[in-house]
Amino acid sequence: MVNTSRSAARVFAYEGAAVEGAEHTGYTLRNGGVAVSVAIVNNELPRIVYWGRDFGSVSHNHTAFLYEALRPQRVSGGLDYTNFPTVLPSQAEGWTGASRFVVTRNGQELFCHFRVTDVQVDENGSVIDSFSALAQDLSGLTDEELAVAQKNSSTYPSELSSVPQLVVTAQDAEQGVQLVWQMQLLDSGLVRQRATVSNLEGADLEGVAVAVVEVADAGEGMSTVDAAVADAGEGAAVTAVTATVSNVGELSVLALELGYPVPSTAREILTTAGHHLRERHPQRQNLTMGRFERVAEVGRPDFDATLLLNVGARGFDFEHGEVFSTHVGWSGNSVTSVEETVYTLPIIGGGEKLYAGEAVLRAGSDDAYTSPWVYGSYGEGLNEVAHRFHDFVYSLHPNFESKPRPVILNTWEAVYFEHDFATLKSLADKAAAAGVERFVVDDGWFGSRRDDTSGLGDWYVSKEVWPDGLKPLADYVHAQGMEFGLWFEPEMLNTVSEVAEAHPDWILKPTANRLPMQGRMQQVLDLSNPEAVRYVFDAMDSLVKEIGIDYIKWDHNKLVTEPASPARGFAATQRKQVEAVYAIFDALKIKHDGLEIESCSSGGGRIDLGIVERADRVWTSDCVDPVERADIQRYTSLLLPESMMGEHVGASPAHSTARATSLSMRTATALFGHLGIEWDLNKQPQEDLDVLARWVALYKQSRDWAGFGVTVHGDIADDCVRLDGVVSADGTHALYRFAQVRTSVHYPANPVRLPGVDAKKLYRVRPVEVQRELSHEETNGQSELLWWTQEGVIVPGAALLNYGLRPPQLNPAQAVVFAVDEVAQ
Repeated sequence: MVNTSRSAARVFAYEGAAVEGAEHTGYTLRNGGVAVSVAIVNNELPRIVYWGRDFGSVSHNHTAFLYEALRPQRVSGGLDYTNFPTVLPSQAEGWTGASRFVVTRNGQELFCHFRVTDVQVDENGSVIDSFSALAQDLSGLTDEELAVAQKNSSTYPSELSSVPQLVVTAQDAEQGVQLVWQMQLLDSGLVRQRATVSNLEGADLEGVAVAVVEVADAGEGMSTVDAAVADAGEGAAVTAVTATVSNVGELSVLALELGYPVPSTAREILTTAGHHLRERHPQRQNLTMGRFERVAEVGRPDFDATLLLNVGARGFDFEHGEVFSTHVGWSGNSVTSVEETVYTLPIIGGGEKLYAGEAVLRAGSDDAYTSPWVYGSYGEGLNEVAHRFHDFVYSLHPNFESKPRPVILNTWEAVYFEHDFATLKSLADKAAAAGVERFVVDDGWFGSRRDDTSGLGDWYVSKEVWPDGLKPLADYVHAQGMEFGLWFEPEMLNTVSEVAEAHPDWILKPTANRLPMQGRMQQVLDLSNPEAVRYVFDAMDSLVKEIGIDYIKWDHNKLVTEPASPARGFAATQRKQVEAVYAIFDALKIKHDGLEIESCSSGGGRIDLGIVERADRVWTSDCVDPVERADIQRYTSLLLPESMMGEHVGASPAHSTARATSLSMRTATALFGHLGIEWDLNKQPQEDLDVLARWVALYKQSRDWAGFGVTVHGDIADDCVRLDGVVSADGTHALYRFAQVRTSVHYPANPVRLPGVDAKKLYRVRPVEVQRELSHEETNGQSELLWWTQEGVIVPGAALLNYGLRPPQLNPAQAVVFAVDEVAQ
């Protein structure tokens, strides 16, 4: 059955030609310069038959033949129908790759064959899901109060427009399984899909013969038909049994991995890998037959996660080459993969990595399992792929437009655990003088937390360190015109803590007598336990009100291993952990309008669109060494705009690497992101503080347009240099950073092209004021660079795009920033 609503020419439905007598319907969604076409043939699950640049003026009636244009022929040695994968390939359709949908009933694996029973296509797709029942319960708001709070919230994206979507319901009625698949095409051109699995109840399965078993005596074969022969009596000679199945019993979902087919020209894979202090560095390999996957199974995406799995034409990079990318929008365990069989095009996609027992659907209940959104982005070069994600992220955070990203000082590398009022008051004074607008007190303010061995989880202000509480400091910070922020690690606890002593059953552990291997002297709090999640929320909620907290830095420092819940009979509970985190975020922000929350996870261990829907900022890495940050930030920006990324000016030598770098290198590297300071300003000479203040002023001058600007990265053959930039949405302003991360084969540096400028405009190019005079520390050029002056040079955009301009010759580990502004022609 097809029920179609069409409007605004972004959704098209059509009846295709009959395929060997079978019904054929097709649907095309258009948005954001992208089109996706889907075919449903013979009531099988949908097949994506086109994903890429919008068709333009071509009549969408002609897309009715895309299925016929792509369907493979039967070949020798295979099945009767050569596999043409659906969005959820299965053996029933001839899929020969890895299992992508695994469900069991009463311990027995089911091989499902879904038939479409309903299709809804319209432009009413909601981009934001409703609050979970847990989030609403924590907030204490009624339905009416919640609706008002969402409408009036400065951080909740209540005004997002609806988007084109396709919702397909399919069933394997014989085995009692229902699948509801949803695809949306967002305004940025991102496509995303997810699916919900239900345990059907009441399907009439009487008399369905599913097994005929012949046995010589009662001692053989009974294990396969226990229920059917139970009445035969011990020792009975059973020669034939016809068994009937029922949908009675629990249904367990073990895997659900959705996919996008990509063209055969995609022959290269780009992912990222890394570790603490070196997150998200690129790695490439050929796309060959078989399966390549990246698995995250430590309760978060982690440092080694690939934010995007990208496939494309050989040699694709930021500015060139057709690229198809996928991302799993989930903050827990996940798998992202690309797979090609001899019969099929490559398929990219992914899903949640479930433990057994995490998604159990009871018969006769409303239980359902909904997969995370699996995103797809298409573009010519990685810059375009990333822009689709960036535009979507901007739309989730209306506060980015109403409130330019404030300059932050975070106290961690300034004082670590050494807290006292006088020291932090002085640091706040220096911060305010440098132009800081948000002052964040990091770890060490609570319980017995004088180091990392005890007190974690005891969320009350330490009387030992803060005898008058934290409110006097918060009031002082507010009086200096800054916001006050505070660090929490809500999901963790030290075993030496009051909460662990009082509630040992609140700790995730695989058995009653064994804890998981600890990390950083801590264990994981069981947030699937309603008492534990209520304790965390109430503590944070009270402190936000009592102290006047404007900002929360939410950390997550331990890998989540063996996540079994004592409260649930030691069942695996990682999924419920993530759902509880989302609920606490949502409840805190809706209850305290204007409150912003940063996602930190030992630095950049939890960066994904699931958390980014809620978090207002991510901490990109615990490493603020600008040489390391050059690539960490570059590849994090495949998913996030830099204004979402915490980029801080730290000490020299860097605490994480002991590498010494110039202040200009450190500030230039942090300029394009959400600028912050991770540095003990109490100990710095006034000369350095003055230079820092000039960089902060430059950030503030440009953030109104750069905060919503277009992030670009240049393709440069020389791997020793980096060219990064941010261009205003209208193309009238831009800032570019040229970094010499190490010595280069070219001497002096070769010209660099400037992606993102408008070829039809005329631009003035000149150094930013704070770097107009380069020091001997920064440059080893022995003559003047003719355009490096206050006036700069005026150059056509076409020239900057094609031949570019020559940057200064820099010493290793140095960077310069220059401005590009449109001039009248």
